[in-house]
Amino acid sequence: MVVFIFLLAATLVAMGCLKADRVRAWRRSFNPSAPELPDSAFVVGRIFLFGMAGIGAYTAFHFMAVSANSKWSDDELASAVSQATTALDGASRFGDIFGDDSGFNDEYAQMIEDEVIEHGGGGAPQTGVDAAPADTNKASDARYTVSASGAAAAFCLHVERVRSKDGDWEPPGVAGGAGTVTIPSYDFTVTSREGEC
Repeated sequence: MVVFIFLLAATLVAMGCLKADRVRAWRRSFNPSAPELPDSAFVVGRIFLFGMAGIGAYTAFHFMAVSANSKWSDDELASAVSQATTALDGASRFGDIFGDDSGFNDEYAQMIEDEVIEHGGGGAPQTGVDAAPADTNKASDARYTVSASGAAAAFCLHVERVRSKDGDWEPPGVAGGAGTVTIPSYDFTVTSREGEC
């Protein structure tokens, strides 16, 4: 698409550079009875053609910039993973009321992807990050290979989860007294290194 727009802009510039005498001769060969075009028509035509070529070149450069922003670079991913690791390390989250950890892999992966995208910066895309879980993951000790579309680099995030009873939450009971359910709290330790897990 970008190449086509550049070719179109170049064609418009070439058309604008044609000499008035050549255009008049070409016009006479097709229609000898046509009235002569004044020089002012050529001036207006050139302004139009050069203006359209300028708009086309601007559009092509804009498409190129958008295309560059739709893929991650290695530096963008490295910076985003580093900042996401810092943000997640020491974070606390509530766990499942019934202690069911069956969906932890998807939950952790989504948590990591969201943090990496959030810390990607203004030039990085808002999509394209993948946190692939290792086969040996457990809720208390998990590893994720973080990659992004366009980036050749990959990073390994190690997530450790420890129960923090001080952070548990006990919602009030129906009658306003003590509740019977405790929502467990967990603290996370997150580290990262370059390379796959």
